[in-house]
Amino acid sequence: MNMTDPIADMLTRIRNAATARHTRVLIPASKMKLNLARVLKEEGYVKDIEILKDNPQGTLRLTLRYVDKKPVVTQLKRVSKPGLRVYTKQANIPRVRGGLGIAILSTPKGLMTGSNAYKQGLGGEVICYVW
Repeated sequence: MNMTDPIADMLTRIRNAATARHTRVLIPASKMKLNLARVLKEEGYVKDIEILKDNPQGTLRLTLRYVDKKPVVTQLKRVSKPGLRVYTKQANIPRVRGGLGIAILSTPKGLMTGSNAYKQGLGGEVICYVW
């Protein structure tokens, strides 16, 4: 099957796994997905990341984090899509849920949270919101 938006597929797999209370989720690997998973781990939404070399592409195995049997990830929202890219300057980086969530941006220095991009004086493409 031809997939037009692999990042949206990744976010949907994580959202579905959290809703179904699964501990792990398998995602086809790519550099972008690996960096997105790394940001989620740094921010405490994902407990662990493993790269399985079961095929030439590889597979990411994310272990989701739960607190008091409730998933840490309550919602993931894709912002910039293949049909409509969304870019922002440093001054206009969005705050998610009044600072309770994070915006993940693709900047010239790689994927990072909106607050890190603001501190470094960078803008970029708004990939998604997580809260």
